[in-house]
Amino acid sequence: MKDCNQCGKCCIKYGGADLAATKDEIDLWEIFNPDIFKYVKSNQIWFDPQSGARLERCPFLELAPKQAPASPDKYTCSIYLNRPEDCRQYPSLISEMIRDECEMIELVDLDDQMKAQARLNVLMRDSRAS
Repeated sequence: MKDCNQCGKCCIKYGGADLAATKDEIDLWEIFNPDIFKYVKSNQIWFDPQSGARLERCPFLELAPKQAPASPDKYTCSIYLNRPEDCRQYPSLISEMIRDECEMIELVDLDDQMKAQARLNVLMRDSRAS
């Protein structure tokens, strides 16, 4: 399994209505991160603060500056340390990564998905809730 190359596929695919935040996260944002909380509406994320319309994409996903004009797009998360639990948990399954065409997957991972899942579990152990 390769390191994440910041292709943004997961954030682009799941960063809209498919993403949720816990009540605790929302409560903490309200107190400590009003710049995040302003995108919350009725305990749901992500909504335009002016119009109230649901955003199709996470407002905190940012296109990183290119190192060279031909370089592939790379993305960063401007709230990475305060991102929702849903974001911290992804990816959880090799099958999920395959379905989503995650660029971390290598041919060897496809050949032995159980071994790849064990590697993913180790890689993600600090992100996942115990």
